[in-house]
Amino acid sequence: MLANDLKLTQHSYYVASANAQPDYPVLQGEMQADVCVVGGGFAGLSAAIELADRGYSVVVVEANTIGFGASGRNGGQLIAGLACEQAVIESALGFDAAKQVWNMSLEALNLVRERVQRFNIDCDLTDGFLGVSVNPKKGASLRQWYDNMATRYQYDAIAEWIAPQEIGRWIDSPRYFNGYYDKTGGHVHPLNYCLGLAKAAASLGVRIFQHSAVTHMQQGETVQLNTKIGSIKAQFVVLAGNMYLPEVSPQLAPSLGKRIMPVGTYIIGTEPIDATITKTLIPSNAAVCDTNFILDYFRFSADHRMIYGGRVSYSALTPPNLTQSMQARMVETFPQLKSTPVQFTWGGFVDITMSRAPDFGRLSPNVFYLQGFSGHGVALTGLAGKLVAEAISGQAERFDIFSKIQHHVFPGGKLLRMPALVLGMAWYKLRDALG
Repeated sequence: MLANDLKLTQHSYYVASANAQPDYPVLQGEMQADVCVVGGGFAGLSAAIELADRGYSVVVVEANTIGFGASGRNGGQLIAGLACEQAVIESALGFDAAKQVWNMSLEALNLVRERVQRFNIDCDLTDGFLGVSVNPKKGASLRQWYDNMATRYQYDAIAEWIAPQEIGRWIDSPRYFNGYYDKTGGHVHPLNYCLGLAKAAASLGVRIFQHSAVTHMQQGETVQLNTKIGSIKAQFVVLAGNMYLPEVSPQLAPSLGKRIMPVGTYIIGTEPIDATITKTLIPSNAAVCDTNFILDYFRFSADHRMIYGGRVSYSALTPPNLTQSMQARMVETFPQLKSTPVQFTWGGFVDITMSRAPDFGRLSPNVFYLQGFSGHGVALTGLAGKLVAEAISGQAERFDIFSKIQHHVFPGGKLLRMPALVLGMAWYKLRDALG
């Protein structure tokens, strides 16, 4: 799986337009720290920043390079809420706690902006998110969802409903029926944001090591983690490897891998488009996502490329004719781009949970984990890092709201769970096609 993953990163627009970064070293020899963070993506780096702010000595170890995983390859969309519906959280925790979770998701959006400003991160941060439906039936469901969120969560304080007769003013596409605009949402260049978080963490004294996969963890009052040629002793550990943790370090926390499933997601980037055309297609320059279960998501980059994602794989195999099929999806949405060449095609894996709710918790009193962002983690990962830092410093109330969400293992074990999921997703794809 990882060999396939490495191949996919070679044609990433994000890698081609990445800011310069320091050459973080390989971990060698013995080290000590208050906290060791495993994983150099959004969640791990956010935790490192928050812990350093609280006076802890922190080491981050990354098996590959900073931002190698989903943090450096995703659609870059900043969206309120979680990947699951609020009803899932209400069912698990009750309304009051679910409202706290919702409000924390809004805090996560603000946290991105605060960090970009505080650390002067060059990541093309842009405001605005459009959620859209593809037909009247789905439009009715979206309207019902919006009204519920407006009434019970006061969502209309930050979002605006878009009726069918108004949708053309927001997006020049024949596909969409109605939608809503959230001014607190937005989009970023995710890899540059991740590289900026790493620089920010380093500026606070965090020691960062790349190409340093953890091979073994011995738990106790002090935790020891070993890499191929190094080791770290720490009072606390934060496991933030997400999908890559069971792949790279299968002996570290085998129980966690059973609760997540790797899902491939794919994106194309066009050549630059005339700015007058981009302004016509999406006048607000917002990030856009539809409400299908197997959804399309897209936005324009700072240099006016269409960044279009939507094809997924639940079998860990790259879909055939990927560039052509993704381009066809883009042209269905925007016929105006029929003659626009595609310059980049890439993808990677995110980890999903059965419920699509995030999975935060403890393996022991001093070993924490963050996983299961389910494709909705650009902002939420930052919040996760903040919550785990609060918990380590003795204020665990907010972290424990998330840790109370029950998560089930995927049925079928490692050999059968992927085929079972492929069949399930085929049903959802048919349901989307039938409206």
